[in-house]
Amino acid sequence: MANSLPMTLRVYRKLSFAVVPLAPALIKRRLKLGKEDPARVGERRGVSNDVRPRGPLIWIHGASVGEVLAAAALIEKLRALNIRILLTSGTVTSAAIVARRFPPDIIHQYVPYDSPRFVARFLDHWRPSLALFIESDLWPNLILSSAARRLPMVLINGRMSHRSFPRWRRVYATISALLGRFDVCLAQSEVDAARFTALGSRNVVTTGNLKLDVSAPPADPAKLERLVSATRGRPIIVAASTHPGEEEMLLEAHRTLKGLFPSLLTVIVPRHPDRGAAIARVIAASGLKAGLRSREDVPTAASDFYVADTLGELGLFYRLAGIVFMGGSLVEHGGQNPIEAVKLGAPIVHGPHVFNFTDVYEALDSAGGARRADTQEALVKQLGQLLADPAARDSQIRAAERVVEQLGGALERTLAALEPYLLQLRLEMGAGHA
Repeated sequence: MANSLPMTLRVYRKLSFAVVPLAPALIKRRLKLGKEDPARVGERRGVSNDVRPRGPLIWIHGASVGEVLAAAALIEKLRALNIRILLTSGTVTSAAIVARRFPPDIIHQYVPYDSPRFVARFLDHWRPSLALFIESDLWPNLILSSAARRLPMVLINGRMSHRSFPRWRRVYATISALLGRFDVCLAQSEVDAARFTALGSRNVVTTGNLKLDVSAPPADPAKLERLVSATRGRPIIVAASTHPGEEEMLLEAHRTLKGLFPSLLTVIVPRHPDRGAAIARVIAASGLKAGLRSREDVPTAASDFYVADTLGELGLFYRLAGIVFMGGSLVEHGGQNPIEAVKLGAPIVHGPHVFNFTDVYEALDSAGGARRADTQEALVKQLGQLLADPAARDSQIRAAERVVEQLGGALERTLAALEPYLLQLRLEMGAGHA
């Protein structure tokens, strides 16, 4: 295999092997930053305390929370076939979401650091029967070592952003050597499919975006009732998955809108909960009052803002919302997934930077299922119009629901594309019982 690799990957493999002695220092630093679980750092070196279950094992890998949740409905379908699932991801937050939202028989492991030694140890232990990589988290050693073992690999919900595509084109030999190891690439859109083909994918099929088929996120009924009681009668804007630079704009929008809606409450759910205290300090410095959920505050009549700096509670706040502003869109992050908010009946406002979900937002905007705000003034205008007009909110919700229904179906198409592999696993299971 090594001789057939481009120089970039040969150098990468040598360097990633050579840096193994530095792994303890890296882990120590990441532990200090809260980016590793001290009880599970061995998994980063391919060491596991869990036992591999008997029979076929499907390995599903996603980078973090968004990718893991995108695969939730697919995982449920695979579980129904009585095939065990190994789910890997790379962040502490994604591990917490798996523990909270997934059945206990789903085995979660942190993906090993991408060194040949750690990857080999991981593969030796788990011996997966089929590997499904979600979207575009392409670790070279993980891919090359799996391919060397003739492990069938499929890229599911494949996405190639407009930023990543030109960068990868400049190193075509590198990316084509990786993508060419996948049996099939299941792309989110025709644009993604064309990009994967141009970068060397051998067999590309457009199946759609699995995030359109996700179930609405859950909410604890008791916690919801407590919040509803505390905020009853107040207009509420929920700013979901916000990023640095957006909270200041929302603060100014709140100031303006409060003149028209004196009891307005703005709930900020930061994409990274550890920013909650800093956001609350910015709000307090502006002379407005904010509660902090991580301190178990509850909104009071005096609260202007409520900072929901906890993990896995977006379903709670989408249900509370009169309007949802989707974060990551006023800054050049690329936007966040609006589908869960739509499924919970929340009208959506977003900024101009939604390139991570271009097709979805274009369809929503053109159908009147979402409103785009390119500037601070437009943000105030769009939010103000929706706050003032319940009929407009209802009309927008209905339009958004129709769009999501029309764009759905990725789950069924993905399962159809995987059927040859699943059939083989079922045959192996039958042979094992014979």
